[in-house]
Amino acid sequence: MNYADLFRVTMPETALELAALVVLVVDLGLLRKSALHVRVAVASLLGVAGCVAALWAMQFQGFAGLSFGSTGEFTLLGTGTYMAVAQIGILALTALTLLLLIGSTFTRHVGEYVAVLLMAAAGGLLVAAAQDLLVIFVGLELLSLGLYILTAFAKSSGKSAEAAFKYYLFGGMSAAFLLFGFSYFYGLSGTTSLVGIQTAIAASGSSPLFYVAWILVVAGLGFKVAAVPFHLWAPDTYEGAPAPSAAFIASVSKVASFALLLTLSLNWLAPGGGLNGSRTSVESYLGDYYRTWPQLAMILLVVAAASMVVGNLAALAQVSVRRLLAYSAIAHAGYILLGIATQQAYAGQGTALAFQAGTVAPGQRLTNAVLYYVLTYGLTTVGAFGAVAVVERATGSDKFDSFLGLHKRSPLLAGVLLVLFLSLAGIPPLVGFWAKFNLFAAVLGTSAGVVPFALVALAVALSAVSLYYYLQVLKRAYVMPAIDDSPIKAHPVTLAVLLLIAAAVLVLGCFPALLQGWIQSFYPAV
Repeated sequence: MNYADLFRVTMPETALELAALVVLVVDLGLLRKSALHVRVAVASLLGVAGCVAALWAMQFQGFAGLSFGSTGEFTLLGTGTYMAVAQIGILALTALTLLLLIGSTFTRHVGEYVAVLLMAAAGGLLVAAAQDLLVIFVGLELLSLGLYILTAFAKSSGKSAEAAFKYYLFGGMSAAFLLFGFSYFYGLSGTTSLVGIQTAIAASGSSPLFYVAWILVVAGLGFKVAAVPFHLWAPDTYEGAPAPSAAFIASVSKVASFALLLTLSLNWLAPGGGLNGSRTSVESYLGDYYRTWPQLAMILLVVAAASMVVGNLAALAQVSVRRLLAYSAIAHAGYILLGIATQQAYAGQGTALAFQAGTVAPGQRLTNAVLYYVLTYGLTTVGAFGAVAVVERATGSDKFDSFLGLHKRSPLLAGVLLVLFLSLAGIPPLVGFWAKFNLFAAVLGTSAGVVPFALVALAVALSAVSLYYYLQVLKRAYVMPAIDDSPIKAHPVTLAVLLLIAAAVLVLGCFPALLQGWIQSFYPAV
């Protein structure tokens, strides 16, 4: 292995780790006796500087990734395409979370908090680019251990400790499932490389253990994205964690995890790697494809449908906005899994025919639609948790009634909440509408048959249901009278960031091609 290449490819992660060390040195060494608000501001800005440095370092990664072996056949980390999009999204969402931390008072251990958050973000970058089972597991554990700690950082809150304990227990169980599935893949193929596993299974054929391994991996990753039935940790964690931690879990963790699912989909769910040396005709490719893979995709289709139904229906019964956002996240995970499952089950036909015609395959459109959805959802969710945190600090609660008369108590904050919640519900011309439209259109564009069509119809119907519970919060903010007329004041930086997020949601909704073109720019021209 060339360690110069290793350093080059991991420069963004190195920048975050160095920034974490700088934050610790400055906070514990130079600002130990300073006021809390000064320490929070300095630590947050240093963390943002680390994210900017990591973004700058991405330009030196190149497009070759990190490979080893006599012919470079084993790839540890990839660069470019959807992986670069996900990494940029992780860094941008981490920076926004750090800016929303300014003004918080839930902990005096500010340097440690920001350092752990940056380390967790570095784990997310590894997960998004990983092309090897061992790298995937190391990246996931670095991300997950950071999330457990961030959840428990509000030491004076019993809910925070309870949420972290539950999160840790469920996380340990999911890691066991994931590692057990990985061990089966290694045993079946004799390698930890995703490409090597694909090649070995394509050469020897699928065995029953392959399906067992895939089910175990789906169970482990289903926990990471809070998909049903692996979602039980999410409501308690979103409710009990400090608001910046909950925003980080709901955004950065999801972007990294769905990027990993895309990696597994694109590496494993195309027998023999598509039209390569062993697949010389479209007909032979399609024959192998439909005989081998629909069972795997059906697992994700069932999980996607269950997540959409349970997430939306359970959200109707909530009286806590944080728990509402948790069940909303479960529903959104179902929408995204629908796109990934459709890509796995049916994009083979589009890929083969597109290869023959020299056009862009539906599989790539699905990948772009998933990335669009994940990034816009993460942006909107960070803003939603930031707005909820302001109200919670002012009223001491995140219950629905805490938002009574918000348009009079804080007109700007109420406007931010209106834009973000309507976007989550998928109301045009906000970006959430285009995220759903692009994803559902890409699913239907595969000409995949009645199953995805029925699930898209279900998703559209449940999106209408979601409008009801989002409007329950907005009704209290705009229609119902306030019990307390005292103004709600937010830190100027917090309010500026929330307004920036709301403006981005509106502008990207009015001009959806901006983000779509940016995502497409990371792919080679076809």
